[in-house]
Amino acid sequence: MSPIRTTLRRAGVVAALTTAGVLTAASAAFAHVTVHPESYAKGATDGVLTFRVPNEEDTASTTKVQVFLPTDHPVLGVLVTPQEGWTAQVTTTKLKTPVKTDDGTITEAVSEITWTGGRIRHGQYQDFNVAFGQLPDDTDQLSFKTLQTYSDGNVARWIEEAKKGAEEPENPAPVLTLTAEDAETGSDGTSDSASGSASSSSPVPAAASDSTSSSDSTARGLGIAGLVVGVLGLAAAGFALARGRNARSE
Repeated sequence: MSPIRTTLRRAGVVAALTTAGVLTAASAAFAHVTVHPESYAKGATDGVLTFRVPNEEDTASTTKVQVFLPTDHPVLGVLVTPQEGWTAQVTTTKLKTPVKTDDGTITEAVSEITWTGGRIRHGQYQDFNVAFGQLPDDTDQLSFKTLQTYSDGNVARWIEEAKKGAEEPENPAPVLTLTAEDAETGSDGTSDSASGSASSSSPVPAAASDSTSSSDSTARGLGIAGLVVGVLGLAAAGFALARGRNARSE
């Protein structure tokens, strides 16, 4: 094999492997269980949280989803939206520290919601909508640890909490950021720019689609990076070819 062909082959292999690695990382980012919108104002009332559960297994379906709600900073007035094909079981827990509200003192709150009976197949996802009466106002974020059970018995544990300044963990728990309420915050706790015209229709689709998750942004960035790497690899191959031809002509 000539030196030119060897150089071209090596450049093509490097570009292909690098692009494949980047795109694989991008697809993994989409596989995380996430909560939407990704932020609400502290103390927000009468809103909806959507837990998006994608299926990341090629040969098994998701048959059970367990979402654990924090009880140290409880979410009050939780209601589960009926989901076709799925049965929801809600577990409540007595609070160590009761919460005082305008409607009285709350001593119990939902600590776990389990969905069973349905199936999320490969290449699909399911949105599970949960309405709330009030979010806490004494914390900056809420972590919703989640267990995803597959038909083959495997369990994906989305329970790891990210630390400031550190990389995203391998199995991150869905996290809702709670922001300080300001003049731009709407009555439901989401920003006016986030609600927009979608708020005039059903609140559930707005909550599920208004906010783009950080994992989605990361995945798109990785995908673009992969394409750039591929182009650079082809450019390097072209340069090597031209250089070889010049050397032969000389």
